[in-house]
Amino acid sequence: MTHEARFRRQLTSFALIAPLALFLAFFFVVPLANMMSSAVSDPVASEALPNTASAFKGWDGASVPSAEVQKMFVRDLRAINDPELFGDLVRRLNSAKSGFRTLMSKTRSAAEADENLADLVAVDERWAEPAFWIAVRDASRSAITDRNLLAAVDLMRDPQGNITSVPEGISANRDILVRTLFTSAIVTICCVLLGLPFAMVAASVTGWRRQLLLAAVLLPLWTSLLVRTAAWYILLQDNGLINSALEFLRITDGPVSLIFNRVGVVIAMTHVLLPFMVLPIFSVLISVPRNLMPAAASLGAPPIRAFWLVLMPLSMRGVVSGSLLVFMSALGYYITPALIGGAKDQMISGVIAYYATGAANWGMAGALGLVLLLATITLYVVYLRLSSEEARA
Repeated sequence: MTHEARFRRQLTSFALIAPLALFLAFFFVVPLANMMSSAVSDPVASEALPNTASAFKGWDGASVPSAEVQKMFVRDLRAINDPELFGDLVRRLNSAKSGFRTLMSKTRSAAEADENLADLVAVDERWAEPAFWIAVRDASRSAITDRNLLAAVDLMRDPQGNITSVPEGISANRDILVRTLFTSAIVTICCVLLGLPFAMVAASVTGWRRQLLLAAVLLPLWTSLLVRTAAWYILLQDNGLINSALEFLRITDGPVSLIFNRVGVVIAMTHVLLPFMVLPIFSVLISVPRNLMPAAASLGAPPIRAFWLVLMPLSMRGVVSGSLLVFMSALGYYITPALIGGAKDQMISGVIAYYATGAANWGMAGALGLVLLLATITLYVVYLRLSSEEARA
């Protein structure tokens, strides 16, 4: 093959994969890069308060800043002509120290009335507290910060720059992250307990019976997640079909609380994610020779012993793959906990949605998303490591 023909062949191959590469770049790489940059970037205060940032040099952080610092702060406030920039500045400062919403509005009005204002304590006594000035200094210091990443796991920097835990009651991101991991683990275990025997039954039969069992698993995947969650919202009500059936069968004397709690969330998420457990296990089991279990029985192994020593080890590759799929998918669930769960059952994706749409704090949303992404990547790396070790063995 000549060099020209090889080049033409490579160009054709590149043209075939170019649409996929562009799709991945625009809809995966670029959003991911924006999320990561928003997690560590904090340009609002440094853009809105350029003179104040330089004036803070030499301030000890323990007393009220000098009149020169306050003059620069007033000058910067007067120079902000964009209402959106001022609103972003207020949100940024208020996220660091509560009380800035009213304080900044009052201070800006006073600054517009007197361009030579140099005593902000006279405007509001809160300016006599160094904590408010520390928040302004830290926000305007640099456009790159680890503040959001630390806050995502309930950490912060004290006035000396040391990393410490946030005061109790200020944030619960760490607790919500632990709750997300715990709920995802419970859902994964439930999917294993239900999916493994179902996949074994599906792999042991043939013909229309297998098709029927697989259709029962695949049909939910063809239905919208919102529709499936809404269906569980109806079924799990106190007067829903499940409680009505339990009372009709005299299993319970009254309705069992199945909604707006952790039980309902686990039930709904298990149903939604069960196909991701069944299909990997099924794909492994259909490759297992059918004569292994009869051979074990012919050698005197009871059914349970043959299952644990023969079939279970062979199916573990599918169980691990399914568990990884289910767990990683469960980490990012938002709709199901939001509709079925209560206030103490919301997962980390709900907090990300709040920061992105409710508080308009894209930095915190990006930081929490980055923490979730790192957890997912870590699990995937562990899975690849285990898979490679199993292949070498």
